[in-house]
Order: sequence, then C-alpha cells, then structure tokens
Amino acid sequence: MNGPHDLGGQHGMGPVAPEPNEPYFHAEWERQALGVTISCGAFGAWTLDESRHARENIPPATYLAASYYEIWIRALEVLLQRHGFVSAAELAEGRMLEKGAAPKRVLKADMVAAVLAKGGPCDRPLDTAPRFAAGERVRTRNFNPTTHTRLPRYARDKVGVVETVQGSFVFPDDNAHGRGENPQWVYTVVFDGGEIWGEGAAPGLTVSIDAWESYLEPV
Repeated sequence: MNGPHDLGGQHGMGPVAPEPNEPYFHAEWERQALGVTISCGAFGAWTLDESRHARENIPPATYLAASYYEIWIRALEVLLQRHGFVSAAELAEGRMLEKGAAPKRVLKADMVAAVLAKGGPCDRPLDTAPRFAAGERVRTRNFNPTTHTRLPRYARDKVGVVETVQGSFVFPDDNAHGRGENPQWVYTVVFDGGEIWGEGAAPGLTVSIDAWESYLEPV
C-alpha cells in the first residue's frame, strides 16, 4: 500500500542523520516494547507480513510523529484486538476485563534465546523454474494497491536488470491478508540511478531491490 512508511524518494523529510554509537534502546520502555511484541508474535495468531501491514495502516500524521517502538506498540494493539486477545475497553483501562482468546503457544523466558536464534525462515520450495534469469532486463509493475506490498513506490514502472535469482519465498502481499503463503521466486533487480530518480541522479548511482516474480514483466 502507499502508506506513510513508504518514504523512498519523498521530499521534505529531512536528512538521514545516523546517531554515533547509538544504543539499542533509548529508554527502558523501548526494551519492554520489543519484548512484548516478540512475545505476542509467538502466539501464532498472525504472520510477520500481517504485522507489517498493521504498522503501515497507522494514520500518516500519527505514524510520522511516532518513534520506532511507538509504531510497534500501536500496531500490536490493533493485532491483539483483531485476533480477540484484548478489547478496546481493556486497552483504554489498562487491565483485563474479560477472558480473551487463548494463544496457540506462549514464549517463556527460558525459550527466548533458542527461538531468536532459530528466527523465522520464509524460504519455501517451488516446483516451477524461475521466469527470469540473471542479466535479463525487466520492468516493474505500475500498481497502487490498498493492500500490503513490498514493491516500493519509487521502483514501480521502472526498467532494471536481474542481478541474482535469490530463491523462492513466501509472497507477503498474500500472506499479510490470510490468503496463504503462495511462494514466488525472488530476484535482486538493479536499476540505474537515472531510471529511478531522473536527471538529478548522481552519476554512477545504482539502486537494487529484491522483487517477487509477480512484480516483474519482461521488457
């Protein structure tokens, strides 16, 4: 979707200013926000793609005014309500009012290290061969879905060259909405800077993205 998260190439947002020796957390509540989000994700009620889409759906003014972990918590509130774990009244009062849905599993303290080390691999086997090969020119689709997509706005309807066939992975555009994993081949596609940014692009600049197969068309 074209949401406040998709800022590539947008003007007026100011420069990116990395913080030297930036700490992992700037406040204790951020540490807690990470822990709560991971713990609730372990319930097994939603996918990583659905959680991303919940963050994208935060109203633009709220999203852009929020810090990184505030965005996580706001989206988590949506997911917990959507899947019946809490009610709006409980969130407003900050306490349990009635029994909610039971999680499929609970992440306990002694399980955290192993679960984080395992991660959440999303590569999936496919019986079909890749449609495109390294060195082939492709054009990205020009679409503006209201649903989740991992194709950024700045890279739509652009011609690039396939650099690598990365493998086959869960298709987030479907997985975010409960339509199944429906894996597709994923390609690293490289674009000339001028193709992406126009005549103001720095000479020699290239931009690469990882694109699912259905995002691409032959040139």
